[in-house]
Amino acid sequence: MTEAVAPITLLQRLRTETRPSHDAVEQNGFAQSMRAGTLTLATTQYFLAKMYGFLKPYEDRLQEFSWAPAWEIERRLRAHLILSDLESGPDAAALPLCPAMPPLHTRAELLGAMYVLEGSTLGGQVISRELAKAGISARTYFEGNRERTGPLWKSFCHLLSEAAVEEDDNDIVLSARRTFEHLEAWLNHE
Repeated sequence: MTEAVAPITLLQRLRTETRPSHDAVEQNGFAQSMRAGTLTLATTQYFLAKMYGFLKPYEDRLQEFSWAPAWEIERRLRAHLILSDLESGPDAAALPLCPAMPPLHTRAELLGAMYVLEGSTLGGQVISRELAKAGISARTYFEGNRERTGPLWKSFCHLLSEAAVEEDDNDIVLSARRTFEHLEAWLNHE
């Protein structure tokens, strides 16, 4: 008698198949400074400026699509939070935007990108605590939705699973991998 094997869920595939790209993103200078305990305001602001350059075009594209109210898209937008962290830094108009974004033309591509950027909110909670320990107040972006971060992530995972019924899982996974790869290239680009 053979035992039935449960099918692999989209979230399991995303976790597994994006792991190498996810790990590569976490090798940027900001993450290395955090692990070494050498975070500075300048390093933090540089990282935030880079994140703004990636998030702003992604969020602009995200808002061009029609989403049901359950997605709470407005609550998921975070580029504007970076601007409050950069009060003493450059003006938003002076911040460079990533010229080589991953394709974000279809709903599946946006879902893959959302997986990456929504997932980063969880890491942001950890980073916020590290910044507080280092006495760095520029952490509004990392705090994001604070106590709502976990519930919003769970909500996203549920909505993603539901939406995947109408989308090709392969397209979502490919988009998530591409998003990590483009983000890593952008963060490491001088």
